[in-house]
Amino acid sequence: MLLFKTFGRYLTQRFFRAILSVFGTFFFLILTLDFVELMRRAGDSPVATTPSIIQLALYRAPSVAEQIFPFAVLFGGMFALLNLSRKLELVVARSVGISAWQFLQPAALVAGLIGLISIGIYNPVAAELKQRATKLEASLFARTGQVASGKEIWIRQRSVDGQAIIRAAAALEDGVGLAQVAFFNYAPDGGFSERIEARQAVLHHGYWELSDARVTSVMEEPQSYTTYLVATNLEPEQVRQSFTPPDSVGFWSMPTVIERTRKAGLDTTRYELRYESLKARPLLLIAMILVAASVSLRFFRFGGVTKLVVGGVAAGFMLYVATQLSEELGSSGIINAPVAAWLPAIVGSLLGALALLHQEDG
Repeated sequence: MLLFKTFGRYLTQRFFRAILSVFGTFFFLILTLDFVELMRRAGDSPVATTPSIIQLALYRAPSVAEQIFPFAVLFGGMFALLNLSRKLELVVARSVGISAWQFLQPAALVAGLIGLISIGIYNPVAAELKQRATKLEASLFARTGQVASGKEIWIRQRSVDGQAIIRAAAALEDGVGLAQVAFFNYAPDGGFSERIEARQAVLHHGYWELSDARVTSVMEEPQSYTTYLVATNLEPEQVRQSFTPPDSVGFWSMPTVIERTRKAGLDTTRYELRYESLKARPLLLIAMILVAASVSLRFFRFGGVTKLVVGGVAAGFMLYVATQLSEELGSSGIINAPVAAWLPAIVGSLLGALALLHQEDG
C-alpha cells in the first residue's frame, strides 16, 4: 500500500517529468531544424514569409515528433532510474522489501498512459496539423498541379455501365482528380468494352469528367473527344481520402478511411498497418521501459554503468529497427498488418521481462 500511496506517487511524478523533458527536448530540436530547412527553401519562393514559415514548422513538427515517443520513453526511463540509483533511493526501496517489479509498476503505468494519450489525443491533432501543413506547403512552394505518388495509381470501380479499372500516373493536388489516366471498361456481362486514355480525369458526383480523351472500343474506330464522361459509383471524398498518407489520418478517423478506401477498390494495407501500429504503441512504450530498467538498475558503486547505458541505447535502437523492418514486411504484404504491428512490441516486452528476471531473480 505504501508504494501506491506515497512512494508510488513520487515515482510516477519522477518518470513522467523525465519522459516529458526528453520528449520536449526532442520536439524543440525537430522544430528548430525544420524551421532552418524551411527558411533555406523560402529563398526560392516569393510568397514565403517568416511568419508563414514559422506556422508551417509548427504544423509539421508534431507529426515528425510522434515518431520519437519510444525513444523519449526509453531515455526518460533510463534517466529517472539512474538518478534514483545515484541518490541511493532504490537501495532504500529494496531495503524495505520493495522489489524491482514493484517500483517499475509506476513507470509501466506512465508509459502505458502516455501511449494511450498519444494515440487518442496527440495523434489526431498531429494528423490534422499535418494536413494543414501539406496545404500550406503547397501554397508556399508548389510548382506543379500534380502530386507525385512514386508509382502508378490503380482504382477499381463499379457503375451502371459495368466495372472499370483505372490507371493513373499521378493524383491532382485537390485529391479528386487524376493525371495521365487510362480507363479499362468492362460490360455488365464481364466482357471488355473499351479503353479510354485522357490527359486528366476529374471526379464529380456520379461521373468522371475526362479531358482530351481518346476512346478505343472493340466495335468502332478510335475516336477523340475534348470532354468525355464516364459513370462511377465513387464519391469525391472517397477518392480524396484514398490518396491521403496514413500519417495524415487521425486514429479515430482511421476505420472510416479504411472502409472508404476498400470501397474505392484500393489497397488498404498501409492504413491497416498504421492503425494496428497505433493500437500497439502503449505496449511498445512499456517494452521500452522494461529495456530501460534492464540496464539502469545497477548500483553506481558497482561500476560499469556507462557500458550498461550504451547497451540500453543499442537495445532500444535495435527494437526500433525491428519495428520498422516489421512494418516494411507488413506494408509489402509478406505478413499481415496485425502481426507486423504487434510482433515487435510483444517480443520486446518479453525480452525485457526476461532480462529483468535473469537480473533480479537469477
